[in-house]
Amino acid sequence: MVEASESPCPPPRPQGPPLEHSRRRLCAAFGVLLPAVLLGVPIQAWAQAAATRPGAKSRPPELRWEDLVPKDWDPGKRFRDRNVQGLSDADPKVLQLMRELREEWDNAPTRPELDGAAVRIPGYLVPLEESRGELSEFLLVPYFGACIHSPPPPANQIVHVLPARAVKGFRSMDAVWVTGTMRTQRQDSSMGVSGYRLEAQAVEKYSAGAR
Repeated sequence: MVEASESPCPPPRPQGPPLEHSRRRLCAAFGVLLPAVLLGVPIQAWAQAAATRPGAKSRPPELRWEDLVPKDWDPGKRFRDRNVQGLSDADPKVLQLMRELREEWDNAPTRPELDGAAVRIPGYLVPLEESRGELSEFLLVPYFGACIHSPPPPANQIVHVLPARAVKGFRSMDAVWVTGTMRTQRQDSSMGVSGYRLEAQAVEKYSAGAR
């Protein structure tokens, strides 16, 4: 199991080119994405840690992606007895497993205690509504290529961001910091199902030094 870091995680490095086959997507889902979302840490933990950092009084607590996942959620439980090794991409068992996995992830639970919390979180930007170079709506995801070059992550790993004012100067997959009020509200979009909504007061280019 992946261990959570002591400090908020910066957006991960790019994951490489898009996966080409459904079986490879399954392996990536179980081998890479699931371990990353199995962790859940108490809200008090990150809030207390953030309170001790320089500038904490002027900024909301920094939220990690692990903090969005309920501690007792185990998305892999119902799939542990499945074995797709040696099966072709077109095998009905593989296709059915893909459908079940997508359903499980789209209905991933959120943490109700985050509703209404003032937060600051880093991630990658996926445009939803853009006009004349200004973004009025976008998704925030934890790893490069999510929702574009790879299957969408679980709903509790996708944040639907609504800036107070349209923002400009950003492109798809830019790494950003978003500050605002978190809501536990599910939203279906062309890029994936989000389990959270973030009413953003600020959207900034990501910089490790800006923590």
